[in-house]
Amino acid sequence: MSVPLLLIAYAVAVAAVAPLLSKGTWSDRSPRIGILVWQALSVTIIAGIVFAGAALAVPAMPFTSNLADFLRACVMTLQEQYSTPGGAIVTTVGAFTAVAVLMRTGFCIIAELFSAHRARRQQLQSLALLARWDASGQFLILDHDDAAAYCLPGRKNEIVFTSAALGALNADQRAAVLAHEMAHLRGRHHLILATANAIHRAFPRVPAFRIARTELQRLVEMDADDRAARSSSRLTVATAVVRLAEAGSTPAVALGAGGASALARVRRLASPNVPLGALRTLFALTAAAAMFVLPLSVAAAPAVSSAYAQTCPSGFPASA
Repeated sequence: MSVPLLLIAYAVAVAAVAPLLSKGTWSDRSPRIGILVWQALSVTIIAGIVFAGAALAVPAMPFTSNLADFLRACVMTLQEQYSTPGGAIVTTVGAFTAVAVLMRTGFCIIAELFSAHRARRQQLQSLALLARWDASGQFLILDHDDAAAYCLPGRKNEIVFTSAALGALNADQRAAVLAHEMAHLRGRHHLILATANAIHRAFPRVPAFRIARTELQRLVEMDADDRAARSSSRLTVATAVVRLAEAGSTPAVALGAGGASALARVRRLASPNVPLGALRTLFALTAAAAMFVLPLSVAAAPAVSSAYAQTCPSGFPASA
């Protein structure tokens, strides 16, 4: 029983840390690492609950080197687990919890991806009728009074500029926006956001998932800004973001250069670039890796301990 309780306590503790983790500027200084950490946090909370349920449903099995003995021991352990009403209830609750969380998460992720794909396909069908290619063939031009630029991830990976955006941006700013949108496509940011949206949709009452979704929405834009700033100056990227900040014609399924986080991004781009630093980067990467592997390690600990006790002698015989 100690392993399930430890896993549940771990998942609750990580969820409670999320509001504290969202404070400060550490993720702004390295958006890619911030994206990794927030993804790891969401995964580890779900994994902690799933493995806790699995540990309740499947008791620790004795380890033997003989397959027949191992199967016999498994059957006897399961029979003992179900022999009392309390054991049967605990096992049923554990199995139900693990299966329900997995199915709910998987269903919402699949539904989110399918819904986004269908919406993007409808948007592309409309663009095929209303938009035209620019002279370079790099993006589509849509006649619209709002200055907006966005990308539609998918098989074709279309990038769209409205006619108003082309009029508002000079050549350098258009290149910066194009690089920003290409960064979204290359970074598969739509999959990151779809997963975050799906997890929040699956468990809307868990504040940690809402915070993770909000942070990821902000960080993917900052990551795209940083990648665009490799080929353009940060001031050029910031100016382009300002000119597209009030765009209201970006489709919900698209990733645009403007958006609600534009003000914070402009302030960040206008400030000197201060990297996270080697020590903090190492700490963040170590924490993310730990969150990915810790629930599985804790769940597997009893089996590993049993195997070690069976295969490794506790001492050595005294010499004659």
